[in-house]
Amino acid sequence: MLEGTKISTPSQMSSIFDIAKDTVLFLLLSCYYILESLFWTLVPNIIRPMKSLKDEVVLVTGGGGGVGRQLAIKLARLGAKVVLWDINKEALEKTSTALREEGYEVASYEVDLADRESVYKTAKRVKEEVGKVDVLINNAGVVFGETLLELNDNAIETTYKVNILSHYWTVKAFLPDMINSSKGHIVTVGSVAGLLGTYRCTDYSATKFATVGFHESLFTELRAHGHNNIHATLVCPYYINTGMFDGVTPRLMPMLEPDYVAETMIDSIRKNEVNCIMPGSVRYLLPLKCLLPAKMCWDLMHRVMKGPQSMMDLKRKPKVA
Repeated sequence: MLEGTKISTPSQMSSIFDIAKDTVLFLLLSCYYILESLFWTLVPNIIRPMKSLKDEVVLVTGGGGGVGRQLAIKLARLGAKVVLWDINKEALEKTSTALREEGYEVASYEVDLADRESVYKTAKRVKEEVGKVDVLINNAGVVFGETLLELNDNAIETTYKVNILSHYWTVKAFLPDMINSSKGHIVTVGSVAGLLGTYRCTDYSATKFATVGFHESLFTELRAHGHNNIHATLVCPYYINTGMFDGVTPRLMPMLEPDYVAETMIDSIRKNEVNCIMPGSVRYLLPLKCLLPAKMCWDLMHRVMKGPQSMMDLKRKPKVA
């Protein structure tokens, strides 16, 4: 379906004239993009035009607790028709009940994201019972907090299935309808651990790195085929105080609160931003990874930020049988 728009082949782009023309155009557009970004950075959200989510069907995976619960509440208050997916039936019912008591419309589904067929079957139910999904937020994630040699093989597989493979299944299920209607938004929740490798997170960090690549490749495919009205947003938050990282004590930056993360995510969605890194200060540290010698980066993480040391107190999660 993405192949509906032709893309120029290398042979069509090889002339010196075309290269020069495209380079000049790129430089001119770059100036515009930089000025545009600076302008919108300085403009407060309260006076910035932001898209409405009223009556939009918004599906949130991992919607039973933590950031997912806060997203559900805030989205409902903005008038969205909220669809919640979670494997935790009790948490799912608790969040759904809270929304219904406030008078909001919500549809909830117990689904195991590690099971591809379960994802596809539930997606079909959503389309039949609720309708087309306008905004898909792939928020669910798991972490086991073990070093590589301590990790159970099944735990590794579960982490990959939930944290990244489920993104493929949900997007494949809902993207075709977005393309048919020329409207949609896909939100990929990654992590700062997907930008910087993290101690005791060889599985978690690897899957979060994968979400970054997934988002960037999907964004490229959508733009290359002219689907400019289907937006893609990557969200990379720092540690969040949801229980996933119980015991972790960051040295320089405190954990983020779920309410703040959800609010920032929704603002980013309504602005159609491509990338959302939390807190914003982290984005200024990321270039150092490429610019500084590897040993210097390690010393910064180990000696100054105490990254590995803070993760040593992470409470271990139950092993997957």
